[in-house]
Amino acid sequence: MDPQTENRVAGPERSAEPAAGHIALVGAGPGDAELLTLRAAALLGRADVVITLREPGPALARHRQALLRHCRPDARVVDPDECGGDADAFAVAQAAEGRRVVRLYSGDPLFGCRGADLADAALEAGVEYEVAPGLSSITAVPAYAGLPLMPEGVNEVRVIDARDAGADWAGAAQSDATLVVMFPDAPGEDDPGANGPGIDRICKSLVAGGRGDTTPVAVTRMGTTTEQTTVASTLSRLTADLKAADAKGHTVTRPALLVVGEGARSQRRLSWFETKPLFGWRVLVPRTREQAASLSEQLRGYGAVPEEVPTISVEPPRTPQQMERAVRGLVTGRYQWVAFTSVNAVRAIRERLEDYGLDARAFAGVKVAAVGEQTAAALVAFGIQPDLQPPPHNQSGAGLVDVWPPYDAEIDPIERVLLPRADIATETLAEGAAKLGWEVDDVTAYRTVRAAPPPAPIREAIKGGGFDAVLFTSSSTVRNLVGIAGKPHATTVIAVIGPETAKTAEEFGLRVDVVAPRTSVSALAEALSEYGAAQRRAAVDAGKPVLRPSQKRRGRRRKTMIQ
Repeated sequence: MDPQTENRVAGPERSAEPAAGHIALVGAGPGDAELLTLRAAALLGRADVVITLREPGPALARHRQALLRHCRPDARVVDPDECGGDADAFAVAQAAEGRRVVRLYSGDPLFGCRGADLADAALEAGVEYEVAPGLSSITAVPAYAGLPLMPEGVNEVRVIDARDAGADWAGAAQSDATLVVMFPDAPGEDDPGANGPGIDRICKSLVAGGRGDTTPVAVTRMGTTTEQTTVASTLSRLTADLKAADAKGHTVTRPALLVVGEGARSQRRLSWFETKPLFGWRVLVPRTREQAASLSEQLRGYGAVPEEVPTISVEPPRTPQQMERAVRGLVTGRYQWVAFTSVNAVRAIRERLEDYGLDARAFAGVKVAAVGEQTAAALVAFGIQPDLQPPPHNQSGAGLVDVWPPYDAEIDPIERVLLPRADIATETLAEGAAKLGWEVDDVTAYRTVRAAPPPAPIREAIKGGGFDAVLFTSSSTVRNLVGIAGKPHATTVIAVIGPETAKTAEEFGLRVDVVAPRTSVSALAEALSEYGAAQRRAAVDAGKPVLRPSQKRRGRRRKTMIQ
């Protein structure tokens, strides 16, 4: 047996590192990029060539982009349409030249996809291959929609491809199995311009075949994405309920999945994904991706789609002398306290220390104060535990002044405080510490300048109501966003981190809907989620459709505030 064949049949004995000249058939799941398996992520990270998915629409395009984040920067990413008409032949040719190739499939490569064709082509060419299974829409979409496929009393699930003209609807109707119908609205050969066999025709065929017209059913479109919508009904009412949902803005289109059976009766009760407080909300986060990572992750947990748009650019001070003196003073014991008011200030001091080959030990004997949860976390990551922080309800310079100790010559050997900060920061902390008897070295650690305007589509979405909410984390983000992109539309929910930011937003003519109960970005995201949950409850209690702010008619802004 040749070594290549031996590797191919070795199964679990194979190396975790695929050899050169290798093809991986990778299941990417139905839409949520976080459903990717660990093996699939590892294969993407080692690939030389990646053949992507054909995924129309913004939600699935985001899915594809999220998958590609696992790839090396130098990996060649190829769309199937760019493979010369035969993606499988392209993959084999690339692998034959010694490259590691990944071809992505929606769902699972061997379930509802044509992965077997590529496997056969690889076998014929003598190219090593493997299959990294993915979650199929058959099970993942019902799970995200709250549809148990085998509830108590049901011991069979049948999967039907509605595109098959020979599908046995009568036979399916006569069983008690849960039916999972793929592509229920795919065009039929007899009527290519319409939805056929069509959901309506499927329902009528099942009723004619013997299934009761009150049999529970559910249709889910764009499953596992933040554009997912599910309509639960019965065989006799489904078509009418779909039309009603369509009229309310819940258009059910491709890709769709139809579930027929008792499990659909539980959908409204078990729905967990579509009922998240910010489900589907497009939220503008005016921070850099690096700064917004934890905030965006929290928003995704609430069901939102965060988009980071930096409004400021952080640059070094114009002259380095002040910072150099500050670092020398820190090392030589010039300061009793160092007060940090931002993550950028921590980063600036840390980078300058590291330039000199120093680390957190330079703070030995120095007390450290921090404003904000993220600032404190940045210090802890550097190996420094803050000695003083403002109370949770007032994470600001003023809040730190309220708890700052007065200088006492008998117990404080040094009277000097180092305050590294932005060039545009307020004087509140410096003035407050000075009034308490301290000498403050107010040092410009970094400069903030207005970022470049975002791309035209983002600007149009901001001004045109394309975003459901905007999170403002400081007064400067308000000023800079308006300066580079214009004012958010009147339907957009405005959420701010504290009273000062709220005041700035109102000065720019913005109606503030949400004010965080304490000055932290996590509290801001949580407050927005509570606002979204309240809007959802109000709509449900009133018997109205649950619409995102961007889906509502342009009218007067709500005056409700969460504080």
